[in-house]
Amino acid sequence: MLQHVQNVFTRSGACSRMRATRRFLLFLFLFCGPRAGLLDEVIAMSTQEQTPQPSSSVTRRAFIKMVIASGAAVSASAYLFRGSTLVGQGSLPGAVERLMSLNVNGQLRRVDVMKQETLATTLRYKLGLTGTKLGCDRSECGACTVLIDDIPHYSCSVLTHTVRGRKIQTIEGLERPDGTLHPVQQAILDEQGFQCAFCMSGFVMSAVGFLKTNPNPTREELAHGISGNLCRCADYDKILRAMMRGAAYMQKTTT
Repeated sequence: MLQHVQNVFTRSGACSRMRATRRFLLFLFLFCGPRAGLLDEVIAMSTQEQTPQPSSSVTRRAFIKMVIASGAAVSASAYLFRGSTLVGQGSLPGAVERLMSLNVNGQLRRVDVMKQETLATTLRYKLGLTGTKLGCDRSECGACTVLIDDIPHYSCSVLTHTVRGRKIQTIEGLERPDGTLHPVQQAILDEQGFQCAFCMSGFVMSAVGFLKTNPNPTREELAHGISGNLCRCADYDKILRAMMRGAAYMQKTTT
């Protein structure tokens, strides 16, 4: 029995923990005798520890591939079945669909919009219509003015999701398909109505929207109509002259 114990714990690759266990078993054999049941159980356990276990058939590379594939499948299914019919209940209060269609300058444009995104951000950075300027970004300067259903609005304070199904017009949409400028745009070129022209697009859209409701205004009426726009160059006299000429050009085109 002593020889069997020594053979068990002197095989190649035995670690220091096994050597310590060997000394303990020798102590049990010397003081407890070969009939001690504890000794036989420990020998059996030691033999099982040294028996090599069969390796798993799944390698680490295969496991990583399975994890990636399952993650892609879950993501794809979440996108395909993102509707409320899958779970049998409606959307949460205030939830909006990100992918939407906008009627901009007579064209339907598909765009991915976040729920807190403003119309000015969508027009500039999603649709590339940089004629809409961002000045104060808090509804004070009017540089971001666009027409929504022919009414001037500050696009920096309008959420894009609120204009779903409405007609939006920017300064890029004033030009005719043949390249002819809008009468207000042509009047600005003729009068040289602006200096830096950063605020020009906002003034033009405000004037166009006002002239739709009052095509033959006085200078005072037109000044009041575009009073929601600011010019840092303070060149209001030239701006008003250009807008009045634009009103005259529009009357000629309608007669």
